[in-house]
Amino acid sequence: MPKAYREMTFLEHFSELRSRLVKAFWGLLVAFAVVSIYIDDIMKFLFVPYFQYLPEAQRKLAYTGITDVFFAYMKIAAVIAVFAASPWIFYQLWAFIAPGLKPKEKRWAVPFVLGTSFFFLLGLVFCYLYVLPFTFKFFYDFNKDYVNVVTLDYFWSFELKFLLGIGLVFETPVLIFLLTRLGIVSTRTLLKQWRWVIVGAFTISAIITPSGDPVTQTIVAVPMIALYGFGLLISWLFKKRKETADVSP
Repeated sequence: MPKAYREMTFLEHFSELRSRLVKAFWGLLVAFAVVSIYIDDIMKFLFVPYFQYLPEAQRKLAYTGITDVFFAYMKIAAVIAVFAASPWIFYQLWAFIAPGLKPKEKRWAVPFVLGTSFFFLLGLVFCYLYVLPFTFKFFYDFNKDYVNVVTLDYFWSFELKFLLGIGLVFETPVLIFLLTRLGIVSTRTLLKQWRWVIVGAFTISAIITPSGDPVTQTIVAVPMIALYGFGLLISWLFKKRKETADVSP
């Protein structure tokens, strides 16, 4: 019996997982090499939300160790490479779980990869254009009577928490779609929880935004609630389509 039409053994699953991890790693390595070439331009781009409120004379970051800048650049290049390679990595994830799905479910491979990549990157863009500038502006105004001395490591750690946290939060519509598609929850059940969604959005916002200021938390929480509503809409539309298909002759 062909491999595609029989249940895979544990060793075959393990071999498939290893193959997908290797392919994901090679894609990540290629992305890292490309990012490393343009790392100086990328760093200037990352600094924009931070430097735009500072006087030109203060637009430099500090370091405390002789190797700090080099290793910070390598860490930043690695993280940016993960972002850049995320479509390829998401595809390898889907390709691993796809054999366990029904043939009709496998047609969602391309929408899954595109959807997860799109919403994750959308979260990064939203964070870069709105959340980070508002956050830095809030603290610049609060700290205006003090001298600004921020290390490169601290800056990247601070910004990365925002980027990752908000990038993952923007996956909410994809998560809702998967949960309803797999029959784990229904659209009606999720709709009834709207009060808890609002509370949860502000709670999660307080956790993933290290600044802790109410303005930034609101800027993050409101899109989270909107994404939840968008996820419900997708779930409802899919349910209507499915029901229509079921009653068609």
